[in-house]
Amino acid sequence: MTTAGPLPPELRTRVLAAAVRERSAGRPTAEPAPISAADAFDRAADALAAVLAGLDDGQWRCPALRGLDVLGLIGHLTGVERDVQRALAGDPDVACADHVGSTQGAAEAAAGRSPVEARTAWRAAVETTRRSAAAQDPARLVAVHGMRLPLATLLVVRAFELWTHENDIRTATGRPPSAPDAAVLALMTELAVGFLPVGMARIGAGSERVDLHLVLTGPGGGTWDVPLGAEDGDLQTPADVMVVADACRFCRLVADRIEPAALDAFVRGDAADVDLVLRAAAALALD
Repeated sequence: MTTAGPLPPELRTRVLAAAVRERSAGRPTAEPAPISAADAFDRAADALAAVLAGLDDGQWRCPALRGLDVLGLIGHLTGVERDVQRALAGDPDVACADHVGSTQGAAEAAAGRSPVEARTAWRAAVETTRRSAAAQDPARLVAVHGMRLPLATLLVVRAFELWTHENDIRTATGRPPSAPDAAVLALMTELAVGFLPVGMARIGAGSERVDLHLVLTGPGGGTWDVPLGAEDGDLQTPADVMVVADACRFCRLVADRIEPAALDAFVRGDAADVDLVLRAAAALALD
């Protein structure tokens, strides 16, 4: 009788890499029932509203982001909704307005309000956005804060930001982080992957060419083959870089709320190319 020796230490990594490499692009078979972009925006707003309803007066004064306390951050979000409404009304002045600078006045104004007043003003602004968006074609192009996007895409961007700032407030007030429900997360991951070439341009790597095989695991995940950077050349098979990561954690990276090292991803490929991909993802944050 022969006794088997210990398995090679790299065997698990090789098997995992081979299995993921063979996974074709697409969503998992158990993907959530699809929802509209408007539904995603509604769910993200409702989730944030639930957190705000549980804050005591002192927690509204907790530092949250960019020197803003929770009151100021909700003021910022109120200002964003107002700018979106101006864009929906065709106001060209918000097309190239800075996302932070354009809303700073609203953030500062919220500092002089009570929590109830700030929360009420934000909810009213959200409801106005909902009504305005519902009356328009989801495919209509809307220009706001340097973006020109179909309305449906913009609503997913808004859902992404609401979830991000919900978690900023959770962190500021000692609450555990939250994950979007799977249907919302599926729209968020699709959005983030589609904008990775924009992130490459933002970090000055638009002339680089990296072919990415991205696998996002868990609810809302999926698999994508993405050519990044320079447009010349066919998509490599296998891709230059493979990244396997949790879908929700990947969205936290896209929101620039975790460092690439905290993604806890399985990666394959040149380290410099992997670094470009992860920095491109983090460069998509609006803040």
